[in-house]
Amino acid sequence: MVAYVCAGCGLGDTLDLKQTEKVAQKEGKMQAVKRHDFLCSAEGVQMIQGDIDNDGVTHVMIAACSRRAKTEAFNFPGVAMSRANLREGVLWVVAEGGDHDEVRQEMADDYVRMSCAELKRMKVPAGNPDADTSKRILVVGGGVTGLTAAIEAAETGYDVVLVEKTAALGGWAAKLWKRVPFRQPYADPQPTGVAELIARVVGNSRITVHLNSTIAETAGAPGRFKIKVAQESGAITEETVGAIVQASGFNTYDMAKLPELGGGKPNVVDQAGLETLAVSANGGAIKRADGREVKSVVFVQCAGQRDEEGASGGVHLPYCSGHCCATSIKQAMYFKDANPEVDTVVMFTDLRVPGMAEDFYRSAQQKGVTFTKGKASKVESTDAGCQVHFRDLILDEDASIGADLVVLATGQVPNSGVNIELVEEAEGEKKGAPEAEAAVKPISILNLTYRQGKDLPQLKHGLNDSHFICFPYETRRTGIYAAGPVRRPMDMLQATDDATGATLKAVQAVENAAVGRAAHPRSGDLSYPIVRLEGCTQCKRCTVECPFGAIDEDEKRFPVFNQARCRRCGTCMGACPVRVISFENYSVDTVGMQIKAVDMPDEFSERPRILILACENDAYPALDMAGLSRTEYSAFVRVIPVRCLGSVNTIWVTDALNSGYDGVMMMGCKKGDDYQCHFVKGSELAHYRMSKTDDTLKQLGLEKERVMSFEVAITDSQKVAALINDYAAKIKEIGMSPLKGF
Repeated sequence: MVAYVCAGCGLGDTLDLKQTEKVAQKEGKMQAVKRHDFLCSAEGVQMIQGDIDNDGVTHVMIAACSRRAKTEAFNFPGVAMSRANLREGVLWVVAEGGDHDEVRQEMADDYVRMSCAELKRMKVPAGNPDADTSKRILVVGGGVTGLTAAIEAAETGYDVVLVEKTAALGGWAAKLWKRVPFRQPYADPQPTGVAELIARVVGNSRITVHLNSTIAETAGAPGRFKIKVAQESGAITEETVGAIVQASGFNTYDMAKLPELGGGKPNVVDQAGLETLAVSANGGAIKRADGREVKSVVFVQCAGQRDEEGASGGVHLPYCSGHCCATSIKQAMYFKDANPEVDTVVMFTDLRVPGMAEDFYRSAQQKGVTFTKGKASKVESTDAGCQVHFRDLILDEDASIGADLVVLATGQVPNSGVNIELVEEAEGEKKGAPEAEAAVKPISILNLTYRQGKDLPQLKHGLNDSHFICFPYETRRTGIYAAGPVRRPMDMLQATDDATGATLKAVQAVENAAVGRAAHPRSGDLSYPIVRLEGCTQCKRCTVECPFGAIDEDEKRFPVFNQARCRRCGTCMGACPVRVISFENYSVDTVGMQIKAVDMPDEFSERPRILILACENDAYPALDMAGLSRTEYSAFVRVIPVRCLGSVNTIWVTDALNSGYDGVMMMGCKKGDDYQCHFVKGSELAHYRMSKTDDTLKQLGLEKERVMSFEVAITDSQKVAALINDYAAKIKEIGMSPLKGF
């Protein structure tokens, strides 16, 4: 074990590095300690690499900058490495002069002690012994999204299995007369191009297409998914794939749920219904179902959208479906292009046509399409025609308008499959309710054999759950990626881009699985969970709390860890009450020993010690950025980065308090419906666990303020410094821990 100390970036000018080296050698028990003026330089890196190559060094401690800095320079495969953050974590956040110099040195020495202690408990990850090699990609859904994903994967060099439930490829796009323009010129509707897309798929030797087929079962993990494809005839075909792109698309919102807007009545159609009429007209005059030519038409925007409770009392879609405004403009042009005399009115509350679609909107105005800012309240329909009653939002008065045909923009409902969480909730709340029994239950798309449910976890509106900021395609099932309207409402152009992104992630997944590496967000991590079954109490907390369905149970009800599904978040480690789950390079001991390594001042020193357990994804980067901006915060804190707050085991908090820490701050990502936690549930689980520490604090005779949780975004560099300083002031107010010295 060798420690390397950097004197660059002002460290050698400000800190007593001789003292730091002494700490590393005598207290950290490092076999050798070496200093370099600029450790990240070619010479410094070569010094470390030379020791690894020539002297067999397997454990390296680097005392320099943050572990998030110079990652390319300090990249030594096959070596266990810990890093003491002396630059961003000490030098750049503590003021100079007077007592500051002394507490800064104490801070630096502690970080060296902590890194040495961590290193001793680390092992070099050997890699996943169950690495798998299937690199075929399954695409579920044959619409524009699925077709694009299949082509992108095949043209990148990967074999593809495409499963479509109907007898033909193309999905909703194949039913359109034309599409919203997606390239120059932006003045008119353009051909869909679906026929050409289908031809490219059918003619590609790398793509195997199953029509009239569904997924009967999905078992396995990235690199070795076992898929049973059920044909309409009843035959079953088995396929082995490495990753899955779910492009199961959407259905239109049922306009029969909008009786106040004429849904289900004569001469009222939705946008999909109008496309059917347009295809029948084949570029000519559009006619109603009764054969009469349409001379006037009103498009009602946001019909049942952006509206949780409509006039009928039903719960509608609270979100905007994105494409509807541009689609109505396109459909209004169908009428104007066939007959400029047709009276076309688009009634909207907000017209949303960003980007190049703005030119499309202006083109519609030039063709004579009328745009009216109004909120439709009622549509009266007869065989002769319709009367639309609305609130004119410009004149602020009630008005009405007649039309031969009314078109409702009803929005997209994702085909996501069964949401086990919502099904259980509904069954628990509405047992015996006749309307619940009569409701149409969703059909499973993937039929997963996971204990956590048959399909991908969903948000409350049925859209597939994923990290909407950092990982838009990744679902909570590793190796399975959502693309297109099943992920969020979107138009054809967005769906095409989405398919490309999801396919690239699927490619990444199969390549990682082939060499036993972790998937996002710790892509490349070779560690995986190790469990001591002889100490397991079969409490099932790890299997229940794993956000990614990576843990099953064997016939004896012991946990079975599926390494290929694991994201290496450590939530299982944090959940385990008997601490039998760990990783080779991250464990209860690697963190626990850091906590205990700090030199603890006595109760009379007036120098408190505050432990910060900071999520490495948001909170720790925010702390680094506080350093980069030279934002000062208390030198009494000691920061330990954790993979996720979900990995925090309560024993760490107990050990810290028993060791004499005056306070513990937990900094994690935002939780809730609009969570930002990279591991989805980690921050929420940690908050829940820590909410139960009050009794422990009371038993220890400590105030509840001794343990606090905070939500921190990656951009909160100023906020995080303020939180630390405020908390340090609170600790000063309530006094030093009475457990010091015990």
